[in-house]
Amino acid sequence: MKLTTRGHYSVKALLDLSLQPGYGPASVKAIAQRQDLPAPYLEKLLIEMRRAGLVQSIRGVQGGYQLARSPARISLGQILEAVGERVESLPDYTPNGSQAEDWVTLTLWKRLHQKLKEALYSISLEDLYYDARSWQAAQGEETSFIV
Repeated sequence: MKLTTRGHYSVKALLDLSLQPGYGPASVKAIAQRQDLPAPYLEKLLIEMRRAGLVQSIRGVQGGYQLARSPARISLGQILEAVGERVESLPDYTPNGSQAEDWVTLTLWKRLHQKLKEALYSISLEDLYYDARSWQAAQGEETSFIV
């Protein structure tokens, strides 16, 4: 699986929102500036994630977007699915009936594909946040957070 720009930007935006005090709202412009993302494209992604129930939009001067639930309850798989990303299924392949190795190979790839999907849905936004913080600490970086 390759994480596209669409998926990468979506994860960055939600990680940014997870840093807001009380998971309060942040404007698209503020997120875009902090994460160095194009604001119009980010707005489209946030709308898709709102439709999927991952974020809420708040109107008004102090409005913007905020997480719809805690980072521990938002998985990487849900984020990617919300913006149309998916783990590509295996190409149509029928093993040669006389070759046991072909069947074993096909079964192995099917199992690996399933495990990858399970992993994407078991990794939470909270996990990603702590992984990024740990990496930054190991690098001796300040607490500013750019994914």
